[in-house]
Amino acid sequence: MAHILQERYASMVDEKLRATLVTKDNLIFNSRFEGNPKAGKVKVPVRDTEVEVKKYDKQNGASLSNSSTSYFDLNIDIDEAVNELIDGYDAEAVPDGITAERLDSAGYSLGLSMDTKSIRALEETAGITVSATKTAVTETTAYKAVLAAKRTQSRMGVPNDGKRWLIASPEFMEVLMTDDRFIKQGDLSQELVQNGVVGRIAGYNVFESNNTMFEDTKLVVGKKTTTEFICGHPNWCHRVQEWSVPVEIKNLTNNYIGSSAVQGRKVYGIGISKPQTVYVKRVEA
Repeated sequence: MAHILQERYASMVDEKLRATLVTKDNLIFNSRFEGNPKAGKVKVPVRDTEVEVKKYDKQNGASLSNSSTSYFDLNIDIDEAVNELIDGYDAEAVPDGITAERLDSAGYSLGLSMDTKSIRALEETAGITVSATKTAVTETTAYKAVLAAKRTQSRMGVPNDGKRWLIASPEFMEVLMTDDRFIKQGDLSQELVQNGVVGRIAGYNVFESNNTMFEDTKLVVGKKTTTEFICGHPNWCHRVQEWSVPVEIKNLTNNYIGSSAVQGRKVYGIGISKPQTVYVKRVEA
């Protein structure tokens, strides 16, 4: 029974976590991997090219080519926990309403933490492509800035298959909303809306996040750095997560007499296997 409750509670937290995340799995990050995340490292299959097409010779057939799939080692190096006191209740006596509220809160808090770390990885990983223009966009230049990202990524071979994404800061979003070329949420498919897409522009699914870098003074010495938007594709952005200790309501045996706590540990790793495919537009003031 305890194991069943652990699985049910963990599923409830994961559901809230997925709803909270802007950087959703399989839209921003892919979650393909081989191995066991609890072991501390997994292998992520990465394919840079498609199957080669060759001329067929009726006498000799076609030569055999090798697959270009390689593997990217992803360290599962982030370990976070929820440990929330429920004062005055033994584990067996916690009302369903309190249980649901604490689990919902745990999922929300984990989602915010995971979002922040995921966006920092997109912004700061060595080798990402950073726009040479470091001044803030205006209503007349915002669309051109997105088109510059589109051109840059197209030249790199980033697929234009409907999966390209753009994470916009609130400030950039404010400018983008005034452009008639921005396809607003009401004109999107229900599936995209349910997945958190707030619009489309220049072939990008647009997401909004307030966890992007804002007036950071550590990235560039002597300047305040603000991220306006980030563009990428899930092919080369990876995130793998797992419960190392499933969520459980446990009795406390220390000074908290007659109390319990919501406890659980989530481990995950974030990595970019081809950093140059991530495009960041920054302002340095």
